[in-house]
Amino acid sequence: MKNAKNMLMHALSISVLLGLSSTSFADLVINSSGGVGQAALSWSSADASQLLNDDSIEDDGEEVSPQGSTTLTTTIRPSSSVAAASSNKAVQIFDTNSYSSQPSVNARAALVMDAKTGEVLYSKNTNTSMPIASITKLMTGVITADARLNMSEDITLQQIDFAGAGGKNSSSTLKVGDTMNRAEMLLVALMKSENPAAAALARTYPGGRQAFIAAMNTKARQLGMTSTHYAESTGLDPRNVSSARDLGILVSASSQYGLIRQFSTTAHYDFNLGYRVLKSNNTNALVRNGGWNINISKTGYINEAGRCVVMHTTVNNRPAVVVLLGASTSQARTNDATNLLNWVSHLPKRI
Repeated sequence: MKNAKNMLMHALSISVLLGLSSTSFADLVINSSGGVGQAALSWSSADASQLLNDDSIEDDGEEVSPQGSTTLTTTIRPSSSVAAASSNKAVQIFDTNSYSSQPSVNARAALVMDAKTGEVLYSKNTNTSMPIASITKLMTGVITADARLNMSEDITLQQIDFAGAGGKNSSSTLKVGDTMNRAEMLLVALMKSENPAAAALARTYPGGRQAFIAAMNTKARQLGMTSTHYAESTGLDPRNVSSARDLGILVSASSQYGLIRQFSTTAHYDFNLGYRVLKSNNTNALVRNGGWNINISKTGYINEAGRCVVMHTTVNNRPAVVVLLGASTSQARTNDATNLLNWVSHLPKRI
């Protein structure tokens, strides 16, 4: 585990060089312990187990379950009755619902949860199932990582990847014929929310698109996401629905995947497509600005869903999950997230 964490940190430290190198991002991550520029033809089983498994993440001295485990299911507890999960330590509980200074949010649904204990710190319509737009791609990342596929394998975008879903076209800066390896497809899907990339990840999954969608819904059931259903892998289809509660569970699960943590919070990346360079920025302004310690991020938008965002962050040494669904504008979404993070930062600390 220590080696995997060190490798990830090293990869992050060289991220400024990625746009200058012809070596793929997957190769840089895989070979960062042995030096930049040592291209790998494919991931070995040892590489995959070290980076994809990332078997546990230390958080304030405690370890969490392995990534991909179906025993991870997060029980979201009311703040007035929560007990510390997997710990014998005495924990002082604060009923945050009693604070008169609780912020109001523009979003139709919101959740802030202590990621370690499951304590709900803030809630608004948390059990209401609604369209989630590109928040879908977080589960797309989970299924891709769980499959342990060759992340250095090249994938060429086809016309079908641009067909859209749910009656919506797939607007993109990518083009038919563009080729990336699977790691870069996952990166551009998570950081830039590129719909054709998410579609291609499903298309090239063993068994194809239908098997991928089935895996998404199976994973949701395994995690205890009872208000969730996926119709496709991009989020364009408004039949992709979930609740703030369920997405809190998904964010907690996603935080245990090294690839998803790193890729979803990459602020900027230049994709070398051979005939052109695609300069890309993260869709979350809070990630781009770098003012918060954000470990997982995914934004989303279609008309039916409004502006959405989910994050796993650390505020005053408290790991926290933030979910916002159905904000009216991008600025309202950013304001909601900032207000909630500032509010959490001023909550009394546990003893």
